[in-house]
Amino acid sequence: MSSTMTLTGRLTGVPELRYSPSGVAVAAFTIVTSRRVKDPATNEWADADTTFWDCKAFKQLAQNVCESLDKGMEVIAVGRAVQESWEDKQTGQKRSKIAVRIDAIGPSLRTTTAKVTKNIPAGGGQQAYVQARQASSREGLEDPWAGVPASGGGRAGGWGPQGGGEEPPF
Repeated sequence: MSSTMTLTGRLTGVPELRYSPSGVAVAAFTIVTSRRVKDPATNEWADADTTFWDCKAFKQLAQNVCESLDKGMEVIAVGRAVQESWEDKQTGQKRSKIAVRIDAIGPSLRTTTAKVTKNIPAGGGQQAYVQARQASSREGLEDPWAGVPASGGGRAGGWGPQGGGEEPPF
């Protein structure tokens, strides 16, 4: 069992999506991490302790990674170290390496912005989600959950376009 680790770094390439023989989606990508240090003699910044982490994500997360992330993006990833072993096809020698199995990953918002969209759920919530999306597009809203309830949000007089108030109740 390994401990959870958090990586903050950049993707060295475009995440690659493949499927296992049983049909499970697998995304493979590398995150490079380093720290910035200032050389007191030259007063210039440089990278130190640079490490390249081979990472894998599985199932829906793998598909989301490949659809959302790209080479050079700064990311924050949470995962755990695992040892991968295999036999080299050319030499027949046993090989192994430490890799990171990713449990969660997203773009770093330190220097960029991101627009998040929710995946359509595969279960019973799909119909309600689709209806809300359709209703919001008819009302001209980009976010289906941004609309104000007809009741005015539960406050006397309400707020927003239907409630008449200018400020939200928070």
